[in-house]
Amino acid sequence: MTELPSPKERRRLREAKSLTEEQVATAVGVTRATVRSWETGRTSPRGRRLEQYAKLLQAEVEAEEPQVKAVETAPAPSPARPHQSLSQHTRPRPAAKRAAKPPETSPSRHAQHQQVVRVMATAAAQPSKPVVRASAAPQAPAPAPEPERAEQVQQVPETQAEAEQGPEGSDGPGGLTPAQAYDALYARTAPGLVRQTYLFTGRRRLAEDSVAHAFHLAWQRWPEVATDRDPEGWVRAAAYEYAMSPWHRPRRAPRHPDQPPTDPERRALFDALLGLPAVYRRTLLLCDGVGLGVADTAAETEASTAAAANRLLHARAALAERLPEPVDEAELRERLGALAEADPAAKLPAARTARTGSERKTQFWTRASIGFVVTITCATIFTLATAPTSYHKPTPTGAYVTGVPVPHGGPERLTTADKKLHEKLRDEPANGPGHLVPDTR
Repeated sequence: MTELPSPKERRRLREAKSLTEEQVATAVGVTRATVRSWETGRTSPRGRRLEQYAKLLQAEVEAEEPQVKAVETAPAPSPARPHQSLSQHTRPRPAAKRAAKPPETSPSRHAQHQQVVRVMATAAAQPSKPVVRASAAPQAPAPAPEPERAEQVQQVPETQAEAEQGPEGSDGPGGLTPAQAYDALYARTAPGLVRQTYLFTGRRRLAEDSVAHAFHLAWQRWPEVATDRDPEGWVRAAAYEYAMSPWHRPRRAPRHPDQPPTDPERRALFDALLGLPAVYRRTLLLCDGVGLGVADTAAETEASTAAAANRLLHARAALAERLPEPVDEAELRERLGALAEADPAAKLPAARTARTGSERKTQFWTRASIGFVVTITCATIFTLATAPTSYHKPTPTGAYVTGVPVPHGGPERLTTADKKLHEKLRDEPANGPGHLVPDTR
């Protein structure tokens, strides 16, 4: 009987092949909800569908076995070279956001789909080379590992970020404290990141603020950044997200606008780059500027690999239309690197200043939150202590009221005129008018 891996392993294998639930459902012949129930463990496939589903997952397992054997038999890592490619320090994409629903292919999009496949294959075959470097000065090569420690070195993560960062709450390799590791990351990444963000936004002040905010956030969440596979990518993603925030749109225009490049070619490239949509501009800078691959760019932008390849393809086409002369990919990378290097170095604060600023900002907001909570608590306690618990109707006090006639029982009192009239009627009943005297005739 065919055995299937665990539900979590099924989902991991599907995402490793960059397949969506809808694609797996189409291949097996079921609905998308059925595939989701298989991956959550609520149900399991049976019969012919079990064999098809297992065969689909087994293809990925067989592809991973040679990689595992190659890693186990690999020699000790060589000394680190200056300006290592940033594509070697990339983070895995979040599992919840990696699988995006691709657009349905149609005959009219067949040529575009083939072109996207060629772009993805080219990016996977050619090693990426960073053009817009994250540091201005090369790093010294790491010393070669000792022969007797070769086995231990093989078990150490090969990425530079993991080699520099230790576990949470402990010193890093070489006796680096968290503050020293943060300072090294800041000195290595901040200058180049400001240039990258300036190309992304076109506003130097916003670029500096974005990088400062990213490093403040990195120090606040340093345990997470230190254990990340790519701390530089973490900071870069935070800076780009801050720069893309819609809250910066109502910002006032600077009194002294930034001076654009004086060279006509660089000016044309700069204007064409800023004319692209934000998502296209970010994808183009990550691929052709920073040197990340399509898969790494998709992971950082939280998109599928096909979507990132499409964005890169459209960005290059739109940029080529805006430029006065056609350029190829290699020349475009060189021109982007030259445009970034031509930007004057930003006046960044020292790493210690960035750390203390982040700590002061955290302390300020913490104290403000505590003060607000204490104020609300005191107001609530005072209200509960002074508020009445029941309603008592107040008793009115007596008062003299004047101008109100005193009521009397019986008929009203006769006035002097009334009395005279009564007496006259009694005394002279026969001397009245004729119609009042009875006629005896």
